[in-house]
Amino acid sequence: MARVRYVAIGDSFSEGVGDELPDGSVRGWADLVARGWADGSGAPVEYANLAIRGKLIWPIVQEQLEQALALRPTHLSFNGGGNDMLRPRVPLSRVTDAFSRVLERCDEEGVTMILLSGANPSSQLPLSRLIQSRGDELSRQVVARVADRPDVIKALNWPDRELSHPGYWSQDRLHMNSRGHHRVAARVLSALGVEAPGEWWSMPPLDLPRLGAGTYAREHLGPWVRRRLTGTSSGDGRAAKHPSWITVAPGSGEAAAA
Repeated sequence: MARVRYVAIGDSFSEGVGDELPDGSVRGWADLVARGWADGSGAPVEYANLAIRGKLIWPIVQEQLEQALALRPTHLSFNGGGNDMLRPRVPLSRVTDAFSRVLERCDEEGVTMILLSGANPSSQLPLSRLIQSRGDELSRQVVARVADRPDVIKALNWPDRELSHPGYWSQDRLHMNSRGHHRVAARVLSALGVEAPGEWWSMPPLDLPRLGAGTYAREHLGPWVRRRLTGTSSGDGRAAKHPSWITVAPGSGEAAAA
């Protein structure tokens, strides 16, 4: 059996923002998938993650895709468009075209694509009806692009009503917490035909108090608006957390440099 070489590209969703570890680093569903894949298969998995928070979808493709393919992976996961979707003037067809481009390059390089849709935070956010509508349409368009491709691994989180519950989200209401990332990881592993730990589908609720409107606006909404007005990003100056292969061994729960 060929060794799995799995690379993730994307934005904060794939980087793992919201699933912070005690040392301040982020873990997230992609890290968990690498761990669960190694445990489920009983063989080491090579894993890289080039995702950087705040990225729009075409910069993800332009800055991360070729770097990821140069690693010669067997599998590449891709999600993006969440940051574009929050900008009403961005045409969703342009977002969907990015998915087609990633699939085209994966086909050319003989790489299996793992396609994810993000989870749905709309009920917790301002302009919730607009976000819900654009998210529904983006999900529909992306699924239509790969409807005739059974070889594409699909892990669709947008339709998951359970995952849209506030208990799966961090205090910023835009990124999933550790509980949410575990549920997404379980869905990806299931799509891969690997059995995930049963508890990952619904981890115990976290003790995260919900912020009042004023505190939320001051600590999260206000800074997000300022970044939009100034053309800056939460990912400015950040580097990918795993730009080259690390090896995840079965049963270790740990990763080591390859």
